[in-house]
Amino acid sequence: MRVPLLLAGLLLALAPATAQTAPDEPVFSAAEVRKHVTFLADDKLEGRDAGTPGHETAARYVAEQFAALGLKPGGDDQGWYQQVSFAEYSLDDRRPATLRVGKSSFANGEDVLIAPSPRFGSTTQTVTGDAVFVAYGREDDYAGLELRGKFAVMLIGAPEGMPADASARLNRSRGTIAAKHGAIGILYLLSPHDEMQWEVVSNPVLQDAHKWLSKEGFPDGQDPGVKIGAYLNATAAAALFKGSQASAARLFATASLPDVKLDRFALKQRVSLERTSIVRTYRSPNVIGVLPGADLALADEYVVLSAHLDHIGQDPHLPGDKIDNGAMDNAAGVATMLEAARAFATAKNKPKRSILFVALTAEEDGLLGSSYLAQHPVIGPGKLVADVNLDMPILLYDFQDVIAFGGEHSTMGEIVARAGARMGVTVSPDPMPEEQFFVRSDHFNFVKAGVPSIFLMTGFKNGGEKAFRDFLANHYHQPSDQLDLPFNWEAGAKFARLNYWIAREVADATEAPRWYEGNRFGDRYAPGAPRARRPKVLAEPIN
Repeated sequence: MRVPLLLAGLLLALAPATAQTAPDEPVFSAAEVRKHVTFLADDKLEGRDAGTPGHETAARYVAEQFAALGLKPGGDDQGWYQQVSFAEYSLDDRRPATLRVGKSSFANGEDVLIAPSPRFGSTTQTVTGDAVFVAYGREDDYAGLELRGKFAVMLIGAPEGMPADASARLNRSRGTIAAKHGAIGILYLLSPHDEMQWEVVSNPVLQDAHKWLSKEGFPDGQDPGVKIGAYLNATAAAALFKGSQASAARLFATASLPDVKLDRFALKQRVSLERTSIVRTYRSPNVIGVLPGADLALADEYVVLSAHLDHIGQDPHLPGDKIDNGAMDNAAGVATMLEAARAFATAKNKPKRSILFVALTAEEDGLLGSSYLAQHPVIGPGKLVADVNLDMPILLYDFQDVIAFGGEHSTMGEIVARAGARMGVTVSPDPMPEEQFFVRSDHFNFVKAGVPSIFLMTGFKNGGEKAFRDFLANHYHQPSDQLDLPFNWEAGAKFARLNYWIAREVADATEAPRWYEGNRFGDRYAPGAPRARRPKVLAEPIN
């Protein structure tokens, strides 16, 4: 395996090799970490699945800990909770979704793709109307056309030569543009040359879904605009364009030519889309405590320490023990966050920036609680400047190094290196880049909101690799992830201390963390934010 040693090089260049201890450093308690894990991983909480009584008990526990530390409530209506509405939804197999075009009928999953929706509850939805071809569905494509009560039919993708950012904006806005012009639904056309794209689209469209809902009931807060939609392949498109001024085959051939302006016109065939969705809704909270910043000039900037509180609950199909307690995943992460919070709350000098301590919900369901928080950050006019995410630290040994997922993308990597050097902990490169851990935990939702973020994992030195791989193979998402694992509670206190110093530097620094120049995540998600130069120190890769 060849891995660039960026962070290892940073450590050598930016920090001393020996540990240093500040005289006013808070004391970190292994007993406190053990106390929190013991409560959160107890059988009585039944695996803390989001939306269950066990998770509610865990949420109350975290809120009580925040209150005892003197933090301020950071949730809704000046409470500890940011309540999030969720929906699990799927299509009812007993009433298959269909598209009818004139006298022809097309089954879902074959020539058409129709997704379930949570917007109208568990009900059968039938939408019928005429159809109009609107080219690519841009605002200008609707000029002179009447769409009220009709389906907008459009090519998927974008015209040749459209810049990538404009294409992305078009994809996000097609539904609202169509609805603005009175359309009731959208039919997306995939040409015969889009077979691979058809396969890519099929999986997310047809599978069961689990999303957070906006107040208006939109999944992931995205207004679809129209009531219903479907994807059509060339076979269904041929039936849709039958009798019209141009065939689907001619349209697909013309669209592939450069510098061609497509005609837009009403279609002859009447369309009816029908689907039956099965929807389950529930609520579950993110638990949020705030330590206000001491510097009035910086107090409106917030450093987030996040850890997901939920786990996967119970599996009734298992013999014997059916409870997935989630001691390491992620009671250990929450315990680390709480111990770091205690250090901040009791420190002699308060941080200059504000700290947002968050126990997130529904991580196991697709990073949903963090997605909601990143888009609804509960800080008023304030600004999130960094996220330090704590997810499943393997507290089974005295770790001597850490892996900082995301550290190579922003100045957060340099901060991790300095915090580690303070404690004699080195920073190692990602030993499993093929797993793509950087995009698989809650911090990535903050990245998508433009916030420099990291996710720390205890490293592979001093027996760490064996401990990690054994846990992953034998205990991850299994009932055996419980308190009888050989926890090293001192490692828990040490991990809390490391994360405290990372967050402390961010909170007290003159300049907030910055994305590096030319970094793809910064360029995509924070295009207007100030940049930092990437350090020139790069070690040779290892085999």
